[in-house]
Amino acid sequence: MDFSKKGIIKRQHQIKSWSRRLVSKSRVFTFRFALLAFIALGIFVCVTIFGAAKAMIDDAPALSQINIDPEKFTTHIYYSDGSVSGTVVGVESNRILVTSEQIPKVVKDCFVAIEDKRFYEHDGIDLPGIARAGYSGIKSFLDKSGGLLDYGASTITQQLLKIRVFNYGNENNAIDKITRKVQEQYLAIQLEDAYTKDEILVAYMNNINLGNRSFGVQMAALNYFGKNVWELTLSEAAVIASIALSPVRQNPINFPEANAKRRQSCLDTMLELGFCSQAEYDEAVNDEVYARIKNYAYENSEEVYYSYFNDAVIRQVLNDLIAAGYSAEKAEDMLYSGGLDIFTTQDKDIQAVVDSVYCNEENFPALGNETGSFYELTQDYAVSILKADETKEHYQLSHVLNYYADYNDSDLKFYHEYYRSNHKGISRYTTDPDLLNQMIDKFIESVMEEGDSILAERPRIYTLQPQSSFVVIDQKTGHVMAVYGGRGEKTGSLTLNRASNVYRQPGSAFKVITAFAPALDACGATLGTVYYDAPYTIGTKTFRNWWNSGYGFTGYSSIRDGIIYSMNIVAVRCLMETVYPQLGVEYAKNFGITTLTDTDYNPATALGGLTKGVTNLELTAAYASIANGGVYTKPVFFTQILDRSGKILLSTEPETHRVLKDSTAFLLTDAMEDSMISSRKFSRAGSGPSATSTRAKLSGMSCAGKSGTTTSNNDVWFVGYTPYYTAGVWVGYDRNQKLSSSAGETNYHKDM
Repeated sequence: MDFSKKGIIKRQHQIKSWSRRLVSKSRVFTFRFALLAFIALGIFVCVTIFGAAKAMIDDAPALSQINIDPEKFTTHIYYSDGSVSGTVVGVESNRILVTSEQIPKVVKDCFVAIEDKRFYEHDGIDLPGIARAGYSGIKSFLDKSGGLLDYGASTITQQLLKIRVFNYGNENNAIDKITRKVQEQYLAIQLEDAYTKDEILVAYMNNINLGNRSFGVQMAALNYFGKNVWELTLSEAAVIASIALSPVRQNPINFPEANAKRRQSCLDTMLELGFCSQAEYDEAVNDEVYARIKNYAYENSEEVYYSYFNDAVIRQVLNDLIAAGYSAEKAEDMLYSGGLDIFTTQDKDIQAVVDSVYCNEENFPALGNETGSFYELTQDYAVSILKADETKEHYQLSHVLNYYADYNDSDLKFYHEYYRSNHKGISRYTTDPDLLNQMIDKFIESVMEEGDSILAERPRIYTLQPQSSFVVIDQKTGHVMAVYGGRGEKTGSLTLNRASNVYRQPGSAFKVITAFAPALDACGATLGTVYYDAPYTIGTKTFRNWWNSGYGFTGYSSIRDGIIYSMNIVAVRCLMETVYPQLGVEYAKNFGITTLTDTDYNPATALGGLTKGVTNLELTAAYASIANGGVYTKPVFFTQILDRSGKILLSTEPETHRVLKDSTAFLLTDAMEDSMISSRKFSRAGSGPSATSTRAKLSGMSCAGKSGTTTSNNDVWFVGYTPYYTAGVWVGYDRNQKLSSSAGETNYHKDM
């Protein structure tokens, strides 16, 4: 720096120069402009944020539209005595509502401690929690270990809104998540003004998903500990409260370590907040609660399926709700999530007897006998192999069995030859599913080369055969008392129900319905009216009796004989010469048979040769009409349905009409009583067939009934009644195979 006089003067000139002043002024202007721009930008951002927030808030639902109470509940089905027979559970409906008084303080405190410890202090949003969450989010973002939106400070009030209003917060992007958070906080403040803290907490605890198909604290207490929520200890309450963070990852059955870590945090906070004493804390910490949960889960791990009766109830309820004007979607929602109470006609004691019979294999042909029971490979087996060169090869069961025709393994070769010779090539039947699985596995191994893979394979599902179904009806009321739709233990819900949803040929059991009943009731015939028993030809069809040539033909035989000995020719002649098919079909329809078609106006209808067949339920209900003095009552499975408020949603009134005169019903009953008397031999011949239903006779009680057998013994029936109940039993193979008389398959249905 030049400090001489000349240097100082020069410096002064530089400072006062026009260019210097211009630069200085430019800098000042630039600073002022930048400051004003920053302020303007700040104002713009604030206005924008305010506007966006206002738009989000304006788009939020009105508080008056929000119901904080859960809306989806389990539907209960009841026996006729009022006890629970089963439940129908839809998505999010497996819950039992409890009141504030039923939830103990220790449970409430555990949820507050672990989820929102300032719950009783804030007004719906927790500002310190938001600040803490914001700091954690920014820090995590800067550390590149998370995102700005990964951390939350949701209060219990906000969580309740997220469940009831915002579909659990399943947003697809950050904008939607921010929108939900703003609306959630806005509504939380309003909610706190409209409800008390306790009301909000109880609603939250009734709504929340607590894993293991448990919604609400009561269902969680039952599912994890087998006790009511008001019976929970501090240790158990802390387990359940700890699930709230994640019903999957905090599930104490599947992830006990994760739950235990959070449970410890819950207990620590409980002690810190003074919600429990040191002694209570120590007792809870030392409790072996997870061993208890594991044992209870193991003991109750067996899956419970709907019974055959409840399968039928569910189908009828859906149909009746739709008939009442509800859409199919609404009807399903009401049934599976509406918390309905369905009071059925099912008698617990009668159903228990039926269950015990059908689940006892001693009541069926022995498994493994040469002509006894078999397992059926239910689906036609197929497997597709993807070759290494991307080509595909497809194989069926026939390929498997042909492969073993010359196989050296004696067991497998025996299997192929034995079943092929005894079942006419139908080798889908086996007494040993493991053996057939072994054969299939070895076959697949033999056709696969290096680089090959299994592209697709049909499941190997085995079902015991022959199958059977059973129905019991109170003929006076039409109430279905018991149902069983298949042999053995039930292994699924809404499965094939052979009692109510499968059509089979009724055989000789239909003679009474289409021939003998209308003949006596409308055509002036009596039990003594006779028809000539001899070969009877109509068109190209010649009818013979079920015993073929064993006893020959008997000449003139009465309707009573036709019923007792199930005489085919008497039934066909009665239909064709007295009743006529049009009237026979009309009577069958009046008996409640809904499956008849325009192709059933023919002689075969007298013998049960129908186009579609009948269900066990409808055939049993038809005979119940005879037992009820000729009055048909449409079978019903439930008496009434109540909604959650106890209001009657549906009720069933008996739908009845007279089918027969009471005198006709009396005559038919008298003849069918004779068909069950073992000493009743053919009335005129020195030898001849015996009464067809003697094996079904009950000792010490009057009973009447009629057996039915189709051509080739594909279906066998017995439908009978006492003064109290009417029952029908069917036996046959699902694939319509011939039953074996030598194995007793054509008779054991009468012994049940």
